[in-house]
Amino acid sequence: MHRVAAQLGVTKMALYRYVPGKAELVALMVEAAIGPYPPVKVRHSGWREQLEEWAGQLFDVFRRHPWALDATVGPRIMGPAELSWLERAVSALDGTGLSGAERMDAAALLVGHVRGITQQARATGPAGNPEAQLGALLGDLMQAHGERFPALTAALTSAAQSHGQDQAWEFGLQRILDGLAALIDRRVR
Repeated sequence: MHRVAAQLGVTKMALYRYVPGKAELVALMVEAAIGPYPPVKVRHSGWREQLEEWAGQLFDVFRRHPWALDATVGPRIMGPAELSWLERAVSALDGTGLSGAERMDAAALLVGHVRGITQQARATGPAGNPEAQLGALLGDLMQAHGERFPALTAALTSAAQSHGQDQAWEFGLQRILDGLAALIDRRVR
């Protein structure tokens, strides 16, 4: 609160006239940064396409505002804009046979994937490709000690053949959606 007040050129006590504490200030910052879920440009008929679009948009938000990764962890105050994102994910699963709790869990699972991949990208820098960087870091090590780690050596060789293409985002997203599809199919039968 002290730093924010100083940057605004007011006293810390003056800032408390507008927000009661740090939690509320952070919630307002998140609200301003992420905004409400954008209007849907293309109507997707299926839940899978809707969740693919939703996850991609959330990924873009976290890439534009990496500080929001830390600001949106754990129980906290959430505003209407942030809630609109959750509403969109949960409502995409309407009519699938999943319970409300399962739809919330599916949204949480997707958020976890988005957060994990965004954190990896943040750790590797703006031009970073986590898979290519990992391959480069482990390449010499595997040449020297690859016989002790045959499965890892084979996996890194395979990844190198894809020219270090970062596939973790799409691979993880599709496997999560495949799992949801299997559960939904069992419910529909």
